[in-house]
Amino acid sequence: MAKWDNLLAILWLLKARKRITAMQIAETLEISVRTVYRYIDALCASGVPIIAESGHDGGYYLQENFLETPLFFASTELKAMVHAALFAKGAGYPFSDHLASALEKIQFHLNEEQMDYLKRHTEGFDVIAPARGHAMEPLLQQLEQAVANAETILIAYTKKKADNPVERKIDPYGLAYRFDRWYIVGFCHLRQDLRTFRVDRIHHFSPTGDTFERPSDFSIRDYLLNRFNSFQITEEPTILVQIAGKEKSLDRLAEHWYLRHYLVERRDEQIHFMMEEDTVLEYLPRLLITYGASIHILEPAVLKDKIGELVKELAQHYSLSQLP
Repeated sequence: MAKWDNLLAILWLLKARKRITAMQIAETLEISVRTVYRYIDALCASGVPIIAESGHDGGYYLQENFLETPLFFASTELKAMVHAALFAKGAGYPFSDHLASALEKIQFHLNEEQMDYLKRHTEGFDVIAPARGHAMEPLLQQLEQAVANAETILIAYTKKKADNPVERKIDPYGLAYRFDRWYIVGFCHLRQDLRTFRVDRIHHFSPTGDTFERPSDFSIRDYLLNRFNSFQITEEPTILVQIAGKEKSLDRLAEHWYLRHYLVERRDEQIHFMMEEDTVLEYLPRLLITYGASIHILEPAVLKDKIGELVKELAQHYSLSQLP
């Protein structure tokens, strides 16, 4: 452990205990008693009011008026916070700017040794997330605020892209992120039951001025995991997609950045996905046609028809009769 980390560790030990001996500190940090003495002297020199008492019941303790020591972090904790901030930004965390500001304040007070450590452990680390705009950030911030304040809200929501928005009055219980999507879970006044809504399909948000009481035993994590495991996340209808084909092609489908979120089962010669209907009809045909004859659609029939129509369109578009 670096010297700075040991100094911080001693400071936290002093805060956590009313009195502690040099031997106890040495055993806890696995350093020599002589080294403990040097670190105690260094802390005292930096202005930390450490009192030393000799005798059978002696030891070190902090002066009573030193109630709130500055917030210090070990080097590994600083590294973890910076790395976590990168993941948060990649997920579209709506308060990334505030998080970055907080980290800047912390880094401002770091010494040269810590800054060097942080630089070495962050220069070669990054999170590459799908490109996304900042349009959802204000909405996510408003939703988080509504969840925290237990405020009933009105949202304009579409189940499918082609649908017109429908107004829903909900009591938002929680906001969650999973597989590059944000979800809001709440009690829907229209359905008189809990419902899950994709945030990217909320077109408008407004508070009602009413408040609600969230059930004390509600866990958004448990609720959503149960919904995901039952393959019914939102109200949107889902379709089981069954594909057979060559092993390498099926492996590519299973590892696909988007499709892997919908993977249900992977067999030796088959792969199954449970997907929303509009995704199956709009997105999947254009993706699967790139796999050519290396795969074969088993179900649903409507997907096979869509791919067949797409093949005909392409054949007509590139027909030799159209060439000069």
